[in-house]
Amino acid sequence: MSCCVDRREVIQGIAGLALGGVALGQRGRKKLRLAFCSQLLCIVPYEVAQRRGYFAEEGLEVELVYARGGSQALQFLVGKAVDYAATSLDAALQAYHRGAPILRFASTGRLPLFALAAGPKSPVKSVRDLEGKTVGVSALGNADHVLLVYLLKKAGVDPKRVQYATLGPNLYEALKAGHVEAGMVQEPALSLLKEAGGRELVNLMDLRQARTYLGGPYEFMGVAVRREERQERLEEMRALSRALAKALRFLHAADARLIADTLPKALIAGGDEERLKAVIQRYRKDLYPEDVRIDLEAARRVVESQQEAGLLPPSFRLEGLLDLEVLGA
Repeated sequence: MSCCVDRREVIQGIAGLALGGVALGQRGRKKLRLAFCSQLLCIVPYEVAQRRGYFAEEGLEVELVYARGGSQALQFLVGKAVDYAATSLDAALQAYHRGAPILRFASTGRLPLFALAAGPKSPVKSVRDLEGKTVGVSALGNADHVLLVYLLKKAGVDPKRVQYATLGPNLYEALKAGHVEAGMVQEPALSLLKEAGGRELVNLMDLRQARTYLGGPYEFMGVAVRREERQERLEEMRALSRALAKALRFLHAADARLIADTLPKALIAGGDEERLKAVIQRYRKDLYPEDVRIDLEAARRVVESQQEAGLLPPSFRLEGLLDLEVLGA
């Protein structure tokens, strides 16, 4: 199972997408495009809503656009290549801070998709042991790096006394080989590392551990729209949210095998379907909220972590990005 959906067609640029006004699809459904980052556990609610017909039930014909990451999905949104972008709040915060005219109105993920793990050859047994060590992250400034800095500070470790290795998609292999002592990994890399003799230090995909290390849920995946289109799309935004809410309820109630069987086979082509089912079974009730309404306290934790990492100023106001009135209290 791959952690990134590189087997699906990924949009290469905004210019390749046709722009236009309101379009109607099959049976008069409203056509719209929704772009999202293509990490597997991020996309599950959206593919479930699509393939179980929840979008259609709400009068929508949704084209799911696989982007290379949250930043690209938001670029598509700002450039009017798509109608909505589903990304981590981390990505939305940075885009908004740089001036992107966006509003975030719905949530589909309440925990970050990362765990801090030590490799099979590493002596590291706790976050405190990381002082003077080399830790792998995807890239400096990314969500995993921000969370690592936050964890270090909370453990009393000066982040400047830790070396950071930016390893991108090669992080798992570097950890397994012992090139770094620890790293921020996703699934299935975490499970594979543990099977190889590695150690889970902090698993932020686990709600109990998130409460211990982050103080509670940590707003992650959610949907944004262009600010200037908020009023004209209001009912559409609510319909989209209702469909996603149905998908979230399905994820909490259904058997993991049924959930995995609902996903497109292309997502796990050449991968381990049984491992996918095990990952879904373990995390589905922790990662995905039961409601699409944004948890303001969970969102504030993301802002705090970015401020700790120096990515947002102390004066930053979250309220300008979030629109809590679309879905009500």
